[in-house]
Amino acid sequence: MFASAPLAAADQVREDQWALKALNAQSVWKSSKGQGVTVAVIDDGVNASHVDLQGNVLEGKDFMDGGSASPDSGDNHGTAMASIIAGHGHGTNDGVIGLAPEAKILPIREYGTGGPGTDVAIRYAVDHGASVINVSQCFYSTDQSELDKTSEAVAYALSHDVLVVGGAGNDGNSSKCYPAASPGALGVGAVANDGKVWEKSNSGPHVSLTAPGTNIVSANGAGNGYHAGDGTSDATAYTSAAAALLRSKFPDLTAGQIANRLVKTAALPDSEKGLSLPDKSYGYGIIQPLAALKDNIPAGSKYGPLTVPESLKEKSAAPAVGASDEQQEKADRKATIIWAAIGVVGLAVIGLVVLLIVKRSRRRRNGNGGPAGPGAPVSYPQYGQQTYPQQNPYQQPVSPQQHNPYQQQPTPPQGQWPPQQ
Repeated sequence: MFASAPLAAADQVREDQWALKALNAQSVWKSSKGQGVTVAVIDDGVNASHVDLQGNVLEGKDFMDGGSASPDSGDNHGTAMASIIAGHGHGTNDGVIGLAPEAKILPIREYGTGGPGTDVAIRYAVDHGASVINVSQCFYSTDQSELDKTSEAVAYALSHDVLVVGGAGNDGNSSKCYPAASPGALGVGAVANDGKVWEKSNSGPHVSLTAPGTNIVSANGAGNGYHAGDGTSDATAYTSAAAALLRSKFPDLTAGQIANRLVKTAALPDSEKGLSLPDKSYGYGIIQPLAALKDNIPAGSKYGPLTVPESLKEKSAAPAVGASDEQQEKADRKATIIWAAIGVVGLAVIGLVVLLIVKRSRRRRNGNGGPAGPGAPVSYPQYGQQTYPQQNPYQQPVSPQQHNPYQQQPTPPQGQWPPQQ
């Protein structure tokens, strides 16, 4: 998905990784390096013996030919993505280092039309320990059954709390490319080093975020060489790496809540500050992993900004599940009404019990055949003084004007691109 050109010495390779500087990698690594997180790379295979990837690549699966998930001669793409995510470099200032250098890569060789399909690869990744799935490839199709299979696999991943990150496509149009456009996936477009959208980056509602994607340095599929290229593939890899950083630091957050942190901290360049978000090209903006790691951001609903697949909507009746904060608030209000009704019925029953006890006591006091004397005071349980709580402790405050924080934001939550060092 990108053209490549050879690069010079390894120390120059590190210097040319402009995206790491733009993403404040040195500061990011003080908070997280992705330790303990497995990122599946569904692609054309990964060169596990590359000097910058040794020790960070798991065994994986080859759905194309069987055997190991190593690339064929001339195939660089999967290795490039793996190095952008989890390359560790081979010296203090040498080689490619990924944004999440302590994450592990699960290589899955499945691409093009010769394999069983992206859906099979996604399910394999979920079942073999990945918590982030990087799909730096996409396809267009008029075959609804093929689209359904892919979308069902993304829903399967989301139901197992695994985040699928997909490239938006490199055709410079508004066509939906899958799995990025599948409900539940996080679609990513590409920007250049000035923050402007790359001219070939696809646009549309399936673009949720953007990330660096031009002149990106990465590792070769054979030997220990390097190359540079352009594409939403690279942007997807950087976004998957950012998700891995967050999953390492916030292991209790759901996949949707990880996406929420990325969305809520995304930025726009100064020249694009007037855009309403989500924008068809930028989505919610350019990833800012440092802010996503450090800012105080409410966890939000289970699925955050991700579109909830229909199958998951049907399976879950829990009021906390929803595609947005607005749906969360609606669900909470509904729950409050139900509990309030139960409280009213409960009070009515208690009142009836009290009334019966009073009548019964009066019958006892008047049972002597004459007017009741002062006698001993009658004591009743004090239920009537314990009214049902007026506030549901699980209810979020509702503003008079309902607002969906994932729709039509006049400006991004965070300020600028590139971020300040």
